[in-house]
Amino acid sequence: MATSEKNILNRMYLVAGGMFLFALLVAFKLCNIQLAEGDKYKALAEARTERMFTIPANRGNLYAGDGSLLATSVPKYTIRFDALAPKEEDFEENVQALAQGLSEQLGKPASHYVSELRRARQNKNRYLLLARNLGYSKYLAIKKLPLFNKGPYKGGIITEQRTVREHPLDQIAERTIGYDRLTEYGRYSEAGLEGAYGPYLRGKEGRRLKQRIAKGQWKPLGDDNIVEPQDGFDVISTIDVNIQDIAHHALLASLEKFEADHGCVVVMETKTGEVKAISNLGRTEDGNYYEDRNYAVYESAEPGSTFKLMAMVAALEDRVIDSSTVVDTENGRVRFYNRTVYDSHWGGYGKISAARAFELSSNTAFAKMINEHYKDDPKRFLKRLYNMGLNDKLGLEIKGEGSPRFPYPGDKNWYGTTLPWMAFGYGVSLTPLQTLTFYNAIANDGEMVKPRFIKEIKKWDVSVEKFEKEVINPAICSQTTIDKVKDMMLHVVERGTAQNIYSKEFSMAGKTGTCQTEYWLEEGKYISSFAGYFPAENPEYSCIVVIHKPNKKLGYYGNVVAAPVFRKIAQKIYSDTPLVDEVQLASANVPRVDKDFETYYTKAQKADVTMPNVKGMPAMDAVALLENLGLKVEFNGIGKVKNQSLQAGKKIAKNQKVVLELS
Repeated sequence: MATSEKNILNRMYLVAGGMFLFALLVAFKLCNIQLAEGDKYKALAEARTERMFTIPANRGNLYAGDGSLLATSVPKYTIRFDALAPKEEDFEENVQALAQGLSEQLGKPASHYVSELRRARQNKNRYLLLARNLGYSKYLAIKKLPLFNKGPYKGGIITEQRTVREHPLDQIAERTIGYDRLTEYGRYSEAGLEGAYGPYLRGKEGRRLKQRIAKGQWKPLGDDNIVEPQDGFDVISTIDVNIQDIAHHALLASLEKFEADHGCVVVMETKTGEVKAISNLGRTEDGNYYEDRNYAVYESAEPGSTFKLMAMVAALEDRVIDSSTVVDTENGRVRFYNRTVYDSHWGGYGKISAARAFELSSNTAFAKMINEHYKDDPKRFLKRLYNMGLNDKLGLEIKGEGSPRFPYPGDKNWYGTTLPWMAFGYGVSLTPLQTLTFYNAIANDGEMVKPRFIKEIKKWDVSVEKFEKEVINPAICSQTTIDKVKDMMLHVVERGTAQNIYSKEFSMAGKTGTCQTEYWLEEGKYISSFAGYFPAENPEYSCIVVIHKPNKKLGYYGNVVAAPVFRKIAQKIYSDTPLVDEVQLASANVPRVDKDFETYYTKAQKADVTMPNVKGMPAMDAVALLENLGLKVEFNGIGKVKNQSLQAGKKIAKNQKVVLELS
């Protein structure tokens, strides 16, 4: 009996000892978690309930040279309601007034919002969605409503902001304006000016702490950001909105008329290299055109007869020919190694000078001239082209510039026919902007300047960085050669292949281009082009027009498809742009005497400065648009524009007052 009791007692001691050891282990673990690993588990718990969110900075604005907006960041707001934040008495006291205010701002009946707010209160909904994509004026108005004016903790209002990039000019120059987007891999997808100057435009991101209140739902903690975002700088481009509009619509009209696949236009200021207009339009399956790719920058293709200018300059500089050198075009058909060079004029042009061969764009003449004088030393021809900078990229800030391509003697793609075919633009490859840069250098008396898209970087009204003219080559050739080819290009328009665009009112100079493309796949596809400058005597602008694959049945020669686009652009810049400046000057300063009134009035009617229709637009957007037109804007109320004091379509003057009535 005693032995049995002793065994039971030993078992009790053993159990008690085990329990004591277990208690010690639990206590040790608790102390370890609390002291040694406390920060780790605390951070883990907070990470599951609180998280730091990134607030994108407002991108800087991208402006045209005259101050018109090309791209701007518009803030958009989402409004939510934490139904548990307000006290019961505050909620009941203000719910009707709040619902009425929401009804006025958002459009639905007040009864709808009363029902939504009460249901959220009953269901303990802490993240009720009330509105998305609100403009700044509506956001401010809603923040001032009863209950919401008490703030997030007492009033329950939750506001979330995001920025939307908008292009006020819609699709005009859209591809050149471009984009700058952060991909899922944390890298920026960059295109156009937005991408090239993204580091300036982006600004610095902010931080905001949010609390998790439900699966996938996060509520901001407080009304302030932990780190405030810093807005990006503004970028002032060289684009002239008026010239851009002219170029865009002139190109579009030709693409539609000839049912072409795609095309581009670039207008550049001769002395500075500032790009005043650049339009790139491609055709959709339904036959419409839109800015899809930046053909002027990236598309390197055979230039065709516009390359004859480069060949002529090289031959004149090397003094292997002169402008008066006579060449026999034979019957318009010349064979090289079992391949035939054709002139567009059946039967050829007989014996003509080199200058006349340029004016008439004779393929046979150029093939014979270049082949005869360089066949024994073709490297000499290529080196001359290289020395003029034709084999180098321009080094544009816009990404995606196409590479020039020139075959070189000894390369596997150098054949006996390569040199004569190069003479009239086959076998070589240039982008439209690279070709234009060379033509602009001729217009600029030999100084080759880099095409420039940006004038200045600004922070508010303070200049951060200015961009000046950049010279690529101070003299691509002698002034003697410049003078000769200038005369040739003037005569192309006066009596050569582009005489169909000749005008007595204003002078133009340039060169037509027509070449086959994708001929290795099938015949009948062409590239039509025209490059030149105006006025011919004292060039202010250079311009290139390139149109790919027009409908052959409707026309495909450069003088028919591309040259009229050039003429239309030159004519409108000559005629329309000065009129606007003259009208503004007259209205602002000197009154006209009676005998000049009719002349002034006629010119004033042509000035396309009219009041736009801003009804229905958010107030913030309407004000920005109208102020860019030089108007002084006053408005009454909040919300969208309900009425405007100046009728849409009415001519407006700088500093004219307009009053907007908001809903």
